[in-house]
Amino acid sequence: MRQRRFGKTKLNLSVFSLGTMRCLASPQIYRQTINDAIALGINHLETARGYGQSEYYLGQALQDLTIPRSQIHLTTKLSPTPNKQQMSDWIDESLARLQVDYIDCLAIHGINTWEHLEWVTDPNGCLAEIQTATEQGKIRHLGFSTHGSLELILAAITTDLFEFVNLHYYYFFQRHQKAIALAAEKDMGILIISPADKGGKLYTPPQKLEELCAPVSPLELNYRFLFSDPRITTLSLGAANPEELITPLQVADEDHPLSTEEQEIFKRLEKQLENSLATDLCRQCYQCLPCPAEINIPEILRLRNLTVAYEMQDYGQYRYGMLENAGHWFPGKQGDKCTDCGDCLPRCPEELAIPALLRDTHQRLKGKQRRRLWSE
Repeated sequence: MRQRRFGKTKLNLSVFSLGTMRCLASPQIYRQTINDAIALGINHLETARGYGQSEYYLGQALQDLTIPRSQIHLTTKLSPTPNKQQMSDWIDESLARLQVDYIDCLAIHGINTWEHLEWVTDPNGCLAEIQTATEQGKIRHLGFSTHGSLELILAAITTDLFEFVNLHYYYFFQRHQKAIALAAEKDMGILIISPADKGGKLYTPPQKLEELCAPVSPLELNYRFLFSDPRITTLSLGAANPEELITPLQVADEDHPLSTEEQEIFKRLEKQLENSLATDLCRQCYQCLPCPAEINIPEILRLRNLTVAYEMQDYGQYRYGMLENAGHWFPGKQGDKCTDCGDCLPRCPEELAIPALLRDTHQRLKGKQRRRLWSE
């Protein structure tokens, strides 16, 4: 499998990283998934304290499989905290669970609010303990993951405290282009979170989207969109079992520039978006925020765009159902909380009837409430 330099860490990571949040059905399935991933060329394994038994399972799998420590790179993630001692304890607990002497990459798990960033940047806070652990050889590189706003992500990158960033960025969500550019300018490693699932549930695409992307699958097209960007180091692959490694890894060597055919497909997708939404198309400028009712207007209208243009209703319901149920990991209220205050209307350059579109989206996507798989 091809590898890319993970920014200033100077680690050479496989272009797919195995994210281990989902392969927890049993220690045996976990171990087999790890074994097959490594055999197929993945050299970066990612876990987190908050992923249930994942750290324990990973540590035991590495022992059982007798994989030389030098052949793999480990990332674990720990939540931001204002408590120095808590961070110190967490680092030692992760090392014990993983049964290793050092962690290649420690990521602050979810700098999602400005308060989180303050906790991490406070020289007398948890950063001091991380720096101590680094000096002791327990940690080699520090980065962060985020589900926060673009402004917050840019601020975190600008601190120059971090060597890498894990963030959301896909063909169907390009809001974080500026974060990709700034991270690359600062020579940070860039890991893309869950491009198959959060990127659109592209492993089970609607027929409409399949037709628009033919002869390429929507999942492959999204991978190609990301791989063709040399600034991006690696994509998280959250396989629940060994079988889920097969399809993604078929494109693991396809990191060349977009072909003429692929560019034409993207033009076709853009044309479909324009034609199907017409005057209701939200162009994701975010000028409608802040909303007095705390409604996540841009995200709701993004999900409406995808539902109307590409019939991605299943994905829309999946993400919409997380609003009001995932805290700072996916903030904002659902569309039915609109009070018709009109505060957003004069700020919308497209002159969209935002309250009506919010209600329309709620009717299209309301359904089962969802939460994150793991909480911390």
